[in-house]
Amino acid sequence: MTTTHASRSDQERTLLASIPAGLLIDGQWRPASDNGVLPVTDPATGEVLLEIASATPQDGADALAAAAAAQRRWARVPARDRGEILRRAYEAVVARTEDFALIMTLEMGKTLAESRAEVAYAAEFLRWFSQEATRIDGRYSVAPDGNSRLLVTKKPVGPALLITPWNFPLAMATRKIGPALAAGCTVILKPAALTPLTALLFSQVLIEAGVPDGVVNTIPTRHAGAVTGPLIADPRLRKLSFTGSTEVGQRLLKDAADQVLRISMELGGNAPLIVFDDADLDTAVNGAMLAKFRNNGEACTAANRILVQEGIAPAFTERFVARVKELTLARGTDPDATVGPVIDQDTLDKVADLVADAVQHGATLAAGGHTLDRPGYFHEPTVLTNVPATARVMREEIFGPVAPIVTFSTEQEALELANSTEFGLVGYAFTSDLNRGLRVAEDLEVGMLGLNSGLVSNPAAPFGGVKHSGLGREGGREGIEEYLETTYVGIANPYQSADL
Repeated sequence: MTTTHASRSDQERTLLASIPAGLLIDGQWRPASDNGVLPVTDPATGEVLLEIASATPQDGADALAAAAAAQRRWARVPARDRGEILRRAYEAVVARTEDFALIMTLEMGKTLAESRAEVAYAAEFLRWFSQEATRIDGRYSVAPDGNSRLLVTKKPVGPALLITPWNFPLAMATRKIGPALAAGCTVILKPAALTPLTALLFSQVLIEAGVPDGVVNTIPTRHAGAVTGPLIADPRLRKLSFTGSTEVGQRLLKDAADQVLRISMELGGNAPLIVFDDADLDTAVNGAMLAKFRNNGEACTAANRILVQEGIAPAFTERFVARVKELTLARGTDPDATVGPVIDQDTLDKVADLVADAVQHGATLAAGGHTLDRPGYFHEPTVLTNVPATARVMREEIFGPVAPIVTFSTEQEALELANSTEFGLVGYAFTSDLNRGLRVAEDLEVGMLGLNSGLVSNPAAPFGGVKHSGLGREGGREGIEEYLETTYVGIANPYQSADL
């Protein structure tokens, strides 16, 4: 059931009416077993966009049964055919860029420009893994003692539960579904309750691209734990991939231990962005703007702490603050918007609390700092300077448009500050000294580094972190390995009985 709004455009109403409102289980769209619904709201207005089916534990069990039943058939589909399905999905997503961009903006809040960029990024995972499907290989070799032959092959792990976050609703789905399908795994997709509409539209595209019944099952729900818990405990499930908070990830890891599931975890971050005295100032400011305010600051890769060397700090801060003050905070569909609302009231409250706490501890408010008194969840793009180490904003993941700036004197001090966190997803460093860049790459405790760049995400590269930021990698050549098992076959020496 769609809840309309007087200011909603005909294009928005038409698109919302086209979104499947049911659960996708075994190739069929159906209501929840208890007819329960999940209302999806617009963070720019707080109003309901659409009510969709909310899966129950029984629906989750049905989805796993469908995935398990389809697993053997899907694994036997030739790799080229699996790749062609993903290629058709890639082309369909690109062709429907405007639809995907608009639905993401409506349910998540990011600007249309940001949403279009996500569509391009998300589609590329489908193209990349359509090609990787045919590159799954093994090896044949002679044992060192010559008495046997070693055959090593790869095969799909099996049914996979994919749990995606709300901040990149299309890219996180393609980043998991792409390698899973390429490897020959069936999947159950559990999208975030805050942004499930994009996943439903994408699931529809996958069906149109030729994905067989039961291979992809999509089950949005407002009762995540009740639905996913029994799935994780079921021996038919063989893989769990989760992107979200470290706290939830830790609980899922404990739950998955009983079945010894294959695990991929992309968890929280507290990314340092280091600007050294020898950095090109324009490059550093541009990179910091991108790393901090991309996706409204609601990204695990967002620069959480900006560390600037003392010699360049005044000039960097002046330019950075000026750029932040030029940003336009508005509804994502507004053509002038450069920053949209945060996702919900809880996020808005947390961001405001972090800013207030920093100021209370002695930080200076250099730009922004306030919420807007209007419908929706809007917080001004904000810059904090002179931020003390005791402020919560230096320890907690912000997930909003707030940039704390602190200074340092030496390279060693910068690295100590950057590494003084349990997280290790990504870092950024700006320097014109190649040797320094290499030292930082080796000494920074992160899974990824943007060197003179505020953007690291690339479908052809392995995405993931260390420490409390996760396990495993998504994207790149490594991404498909997360969905493959290795089988070794020992073969008797074929020359043992030969009369040669």
